[in-house]
Amino acid sequence: MKPIGYWLNRTDKALTGYMNDMLEEFGLTRIVWQVLNLVQDAPGITDAEVLSTLAANADRDVLASAVDTVLADGWADRPAPGRLSITPGGGRRLIDVAARVDAFRELSTTGISPDEYRTTVRVLERMSRNLNTAMSTDH
Repeated sequence: MKPIGYWLNRTDKALTGYMNDMLEEFGLTRIVWQVLNLVQDAPGITDAEVLSTLAANADRDVLASAVDTVLADGWADRPAPGRLSITPGGGRRLIDVAARVDAFRELSTTGISPDEYRTTVRVLERMSRNLNTAMSTDH
């Protein structure tokens, strides 16, 4: 059996590759989609909050570029300096994207029961917490 790190890397690459291909027709990538989700869930979110929330998903430059993309492509605008909100047009386009992402999620969990999925997420969350705690106490 291959170790968990091997499967984590393979799974992340598969998720990113499939999502990037699937979202390309919308002019999106996985990370831009993640930014859009944050903005949709928290209208008026600050750039700093986006960067902080998604820091584990990508480096600062990639995230800043994703924010620039959602603004340049009209998915979001700035209701106030340094804040982001989905535009009405962006909201309409997100309906089509969300349907595609839902189909992707269904495909990626084929043959995995809801209990297996929850267990996997809880185990990975614990592993991450264990290592982050150890790093903060060891240094």
